Parts: sequence; structure tokens; C-alpha cells
Amino acid sequence: MCAYSGAIGKIQQQFNTPLALLLSTSLFCLLTISHSAIANESLNFPKPNQPKIITLAAEDSWPPFANQLGQGISHRLIEAAFKQSQIEVNSLVVPYSRALMMAEKGAVDGVFNVTREASTEQRFVFGEMPLFVAKASFYQRKQRSLLAENKWKIPKGSIIGVIKSYEYGDEFPELVKQRQLNIVTVATQQQLINLLLIGRIDAAVMFDLVAQENLQKMGVNDEVIPAFDNHTSNIYLAFSKENPKAILLAKALDQGLSALKANGQYQLLLSAK
Repeated sequence: MCAYSGAIGKIQQQFNTPLALLLSTSLFCLLTISHSAIANESLNFPKPNQPKIITLAAEDSWPPFANQLGQGISHRLIEAAFKQSQIEVNSLVVPYSRALMMAEKGAVDGVFNVTREASTEQRFVFGEMPLFVAKASFYQRKQRSLLAENKWKIPKGSIIGVIKSYEYGDEFPELVKQRQLNIVTVATQQQLINLLLIGRIDAAVMFDLVAQENLQKMGVNDEVIPAFDNHTSNIYLAFSKENPKAILLAKALDQGLSALKANGQYQLLLSAK
């Protein structure tokens, strides 16, 4: 039985034809259904203070920024920045190449620690503010010097080790071409260092803080040393172009990082062990 029967009764007194009665009954039924639908729909909206959750792919072998345990500088900065907008971060720890692929396909909302350069700007959405700035250098074995003043003087045909899918600056492809470098690609920093130690490569490109962390852990920081700079990168959280809210998330991150810098938390999070 349709609701509002009392109201229908009043209409029945005003309309004597069956058609009028039918129309009035249908009208009140539609109003009842519409009211119920609106009420149910409103229950599905998140409460204003309810935190939103995003899923990010975090690389597993770039300490002190991000490690296999889902810890590091990047994790701290990103979580604290999004907390300003009541956004909760769920991090999936995977190899960097897989993290990029997941973000590109839209399996996650974003990916940690991406250098903003020509190649990555085509693939991802970036905010205005980097997480931090990181410098990368060519590293060599102390007993086997490259005998070069800078990267543009590296002997032609040298064998250089890099990490799969890492970005090494817009100049790197031209450097490889000009100096006819042979590139060996591996998955981890430890593999790069081991290849240097056994003489399988002439040099490796590593980000300085990451190199220091790994060399110290392996106990070979006196055997493998920096030779000269490769580049300095602005490191970002890159967002998936498959996510329609990517631009909004990038703005939320920018606002969060700005707030952390304004209240002094940023430097504390950046320098904490």
C-alpha cells in the first residue's frame, strides 16, 4: 500500500473521475519513492571529518628515503603532508620499476620518489612542490679511477651501472650517446656496489645519500668513492594520470608540504633518523 493515504483521501474528494484518482495516487507514490531514495543516498556520503584513504606505490630499496620496511624520509613527509588534509596514506612497498608501472596503469594513486623531467612529465601528474632535492654522482672504485674531470670527459666505451627505471636527468641520454657508454642495469644499490668491487663496471650512478647509506652498511665506504656529479634532481610524489582526482591530490600535497615548512615540522622530518 502506498504511503500518504490520508492525503490521497482528500484528493479523492476533489476529483471524481477514475483517471484523476489514478494520477493523484501515482503522484504521491513517486514523491514517496523519491524521498526515500534521497534519504538512502545521503547515508552513503562520507562525513565531513571522515579521513580519505589513498594508495601509493613506494619503492623498496632507496634508503634513507624509502626502504623495504615501508619506512624512511619520503614516507614521513608524504604521510605528514596529507594528514593536513585528513588524507590517510596506504603504501604498497614494491621495486621501483613496478611502482612506476602500477601508477601509470592506475592500479595505485601515485608513486614515490620520481624525478620530474621531460620523460616523467609525459607519464604522470606533478604538484608544484618537490618532496626534497637529491644529488647524484658517479661512483668509482678507489683503486680503479675513471681518470676524468667530469662526466663529459668519461672515456668512451666505459661501462656504467644504473638502477632499472631510475631517472638520471635530462642530460643522461645525450651523455650515453656522446661518450658511447655501455649501460648495465640492475635492481638494487647493493648490486651496483658489488659490480664495482669485482670490476665488472667502471662506474655507477647513485644518489649521494643513498650511496652513503648502502656503502656504510656494506662496510666498503673506503673502497667505493664519488668521482664527480651527475645531476641534481627535484624528487616528487608523482600521481597517476588515470586518477581523475590526481590534480586535487597534487594540490593537497603542496598545501601540506607548505604547512609543514611553515610550522617547522618539515626540517625535523627531513633530518630525523
